[in-house]
Amino acid sequence: MEFETLIHDIDGIRSVVKAIGRGPAVFALHGAATIEGHDWARGLADRFRVYLPFHPGFGESAEAPHITGMQDLVVHNLRLVKALGIERPHLVGHSMGGWMAAEIVAVAGERFEKLVLNAPAGLNHPDHRGADLSQIPPDEFPAYLAHNVGIAARYFPGGSECTSVEAFVAAREKEGPALGNILKVHGMGHPNLGRWLSRIPNETLIVWGDKDRMLPASQAPLWQERIPNARTLIVKDVGHFAMQEDPRTVTAIGDFLAR
Repeated sequence: MEFETLIHDIDGIRSVVKAIGRGPAVFALHGAATIEGHDWARGLADRFRVYLPFHPGFGESAEAPHITGMQDLVVHNLRLVKALGIERPHLVGHSMGGWMAAEIVAVAGERFEKLVLNAPAGLNHPDHRGADLSQIPPDEFPAYLAHNVGIAARYFPGGSECTSVEAFVAAREKEGPALGNILKVHGMGHPNLGRWLSRIPNETLIVWGDKDRMLPASQAPLWQERIPNARTLIVKDVGHFAMQEDPRTVTAIGDFLAR
């Protein structure tokens, strides 16, 4: 089964979405970069139709220098879901995409079915701080993304899933400014996000690798206690790339969505 490429114009932004599978719709939001790709979605494709948009300025989507914060991405994605013609999809978000998903359902939860937050960013709790991206040496990034460093290294130059050094560098040079536009207001989160989470009406699964060095799994209870209908899955011996390190994580997400 191969990925399809769907293209929509959203407020003048050429927005590219990869799609795979058949079944109930899943709208899945990537994190602060597209390093790990979207092959993980193959693990859901036998049960779901998975839509994987590239955020404006990321991956194959066009640059959008007018983006000035996460609220722009909330509106963008609500319009994109409508343009795709999908009714009440499940919503999945990883890392920064988890923060994005949480803000989306805090304001428009009735437009979605279940919610999965995979190591979500956004809370910035002073007692459970995530890694400072600006302080991580480039050669140490794989160790922050996966407990089994070899898994993350596949996506970096020299790895089996990295097409070329040039392509990797070009992607980071494109996505860096786009990420900066999102973070320029409050950084990797919002000071009021914790207050908003009680508005989420959706049945929610919080997924976290217990060896996550990017965003500590100690944050998971903070999310669960604030979202009214939430449960937590802690995945043993994996890091931030839980879905890539242990494919059973994807199966567990699919089982939750299918119930």
